[in-house]
Amino acid sequence: MTRFTPLMFGPASRQVFGVFHAADEDRAENTAVLLCPPFGQEGLRTHRFFKVLAERLSRAGIATLRFDFYGSGDSPGDESEGELDGWRRDLCSAHEELRRRAPGASIVWIGARLGATLAVLAARGGRCDPVRLVLWEPVIDGRRYARLLREQHVAAIDTTFCIPDLAWRRGLVQEPDALPEEALGTALSPALRAQLAALVPESLPLTALHDTLVLAEPDDERTAQWAADQQSRHMPVRLAYFKHQLDWASDPYPNSAMVPADALNRLQGALHE
Repeated sequence: MTRFTPLMFGPASRQVFGVFHAADEDRAENTAVLLCPPFGQEGLRTHRFFKVLAERLSRAGIATLRFDFYGSGDSPGDESEGELDGWRRDLCSAHEELRRRAPGASIVWIGARLGATLAVLAARGGRCDPVRLVLWEPVIDGRRYARLLREQHVAAIDTTFCIPDLAWRRGLVQEPDALPEEALGTALSPALRAQLAALVPESLPLTALHDTLVLAEPDDERTAQWAADQQSRHMPVRLAYFKHQLDWASDPYPNSAMVPADALNRLQGALHE
């Protein structure tokens, strides 16, 4: 039976909420996993997926910690305080908590979307020492990501109301590159909007300290080029294409899945490739 422990951790001025899934003692491995969730609706959409993944890893003998960044999920703080630098520190606090609860284990970070981006930023800072990064469709172009969130927000407004609010659609047409203040029910703070505006592939160099696996969709040429650029700098990074049925930012529909088995298997297998 999976054993899990809800907990608060981090400095007193910035506590965050997490859930620790202890390793099955009969199958314990010398590996632990830190799950770094996506932002906003993408995080809500994948909450159950990462819960199931943590349970599977735990039963396989791998201690796992999942958590909510400050100002999101069940963590304290307001959405208006959400920004990349603080979330990067939260990730390092989570790493230290996992190291305390799984002493001696080699820690792997699995990050998805903006959580994967934060994993790159945190690992580059040198304060944390994961042995491996698994980056699932990392956000490497902040403006493009913000535009995607805005387009999805406007589409959701169109389908949610019996009479759509056309002002959202007009705003998108008139200012297509404007960074949104709200995306699918989540506020983007001024600091976060500025950070996303400055986020480009060149601002996300990997280091030679961590083995890295990048999982991207087959048609994602931008991520493939970013990974190739890292390889040209002789970084230990590998790109693998991965098609799945999980729609990051929508409610389930016939072509989507809440917890696709292929994605669970792919991420669990990524630990030992």
